[in-house]
Amino acid sequence: MLIAQAAGVLFALGASVSWGGADFIGGLVSRRIGSLQVLALSRIAGLTCYASLALVAREALPPLESLMWAAAAGASGALGIAALYRGLATEHSALVVPTSGVVGAAIPVVFAAAFQGVLPVVQQAGLVTALVGIWLVSTGHGSTGAAASRGLAFGGLAGIGFGGFFVFLAQVETGHVFTPLAVAGCASLSVSMLALKISGQNLPSPRQHWVAFFAGALDATGAVCYLLATQWIRLDVAAVLGSLYPAITVLLFRLGLKEHVSRTQWVGLAVCVLAIALIAVV
Repeated sequence: MLIAQAAGVLFALGASVSWGGADFIGGLVSRRIGSLQVLALSRIAGLTCYASLALVAREALPPLESLMWAAAAGASGALGIAALYRGLATEHSALVVPTSGVVGAAIPVVFAAAFQGVLPVVQQAGLVTALVGIWLVSTGHGSTGAAASRGLAFGGLAGIGFGGFFVFLAQVETGHVFTPLAVAGCASLSVSMLALKISGQNLPSPRQHWVAFFAGALDATGAVCYLLATQWIRLDVAAVLGSLYPAITVLLFRLGLKEHVSRTQWVGLAVCVLAIALIAVV
């Protein structure tokens, strides 16, 4: 039992590392093309990864109910990203990321408490600590400190989308990984293409912007790790550990591009490490 829980924790942390790397690469590509265009290209890469892995593994189709949950997860995640990108375009974007991160992590915590019972006190403290760490790490040094209802609204919508992804994907029947994720990838790609059409943008040339495919591959890796984690540990633990990805993104920008990391973000990184230690108590 302890080995299974430890494996689940490692998979959840693997999801956060993969998603943090995906955001880092996606952020770099977004400096050259539109963020929704990056999203669409990354969704194509993700779907290709899922479908290829499902074929290689010869994984059987899960029950229809699991496929429906997977489709809901894919659509919810894509809507969350679309709301996040839209919020980042507002003048109060500094509030969007931390709000989306905390809301997205809090939803599965509430869901799990309602349907799976409460965790031991130490792990409850770890979850709360993680939420604080996510907020601190995600709060950029350029924040104006002004209360912006529009930024909060987009951040909240993005968080609801991410929280829905965490909860819906965790409902997939144990033992199935790649085929439900392929279904989720189809739904996610459909939503991203719709967002492109609504915004009046075209799908950019994959050949010219192939780096975006690395973001999609890392995002797909994160989803695989997260789904595996939910089959070993509780939903709330997997979701909160997976939601620590902003810390990875901040570190990558610091190490790779020498970008400034504020004192608040350094404190947030330390808080996230403490949260991992508390949550990992099994």
